[in-house]
Amino acid sequence: MPSTLCENMQRPHVIVNIAMSADGKISTCERRQVKISGKNDFSRVDRLKAECDAVMVGIGTVLADDPSLTVKSGDLVAARVGRGLPGNPVRVVVDCRARTPLDAAILHKGEGRRIIACCEGAEREKRESLSTLAEVIVAGKGAVDLAVLMDELWRRGIKNLMVEGGGRLIGALFTEGLVDEYITFIGNIVIGGEKAPTPADGPGFVREDDFPRLTLFAAERMDNGILLHWVVERK
Repeated sequence: MPSTLCENMQRPHVIVNIAMSADGKISTCERRQVKISGKNDFSRVDRLKAECDAVMVGIGTVLADDPSLTVKSGDLVAARVGRGLPGNPVRVVVDCRARTPLDAAILHKGEGRRIIACCEGAEREKRESLSTLAEVIVAGKGAVDLAVLMDELWRRGIKNLMVEGGGRLIGALFTEGLVDEYITFIGNIVIGGEKAPTPADGPGFVREDDFPRLTLFAAERMDNGILLHWVVERK
């Protein structure tokens, strides 16, 4: 169930879903997208996406991969429509400086709402241009205030949120205590590289007491790897 961040502030239930190599990398050091999982995991991710109210990525993922974040299965789209929902979940981009390209796939492919979360310092012209294609939420100054954003998403009817990357966004969500479930597909490749992104980038944690602790909920062999489903422990 969603938890209370502070008085009168609620947030969606947050599920981080990521695929990584056997050595814990989510793409190459050039941030080039790599196929890590297979068709069974792709189907699982599509089902999870279809079950969520919204799916979120950071601007780095948009610039590197240009994802549409749409539900791919026609049957899953039809099931959503049958429940009175749009064919796709709300798509959310965390984009402090409003750098999302106006021709980005996430803004044009598939029906459904789009939200761009930016900072107060983002150029007004960029924010206004994006507002013709998506709803723009301003939250925070030097970085998007994720707690405030979560409250705004909750107010817009988003009760469960899937996060697909990238590492900096996921790292920030863990730092803010905003992750509830962490699902990782670990593939049978080694990418390597000290600068290759990991599932939780950013400054990281210094004190061991601050490390987020996880409880293993399920483990399953899938494709040529393993799927681990963790639940985040609350202190």
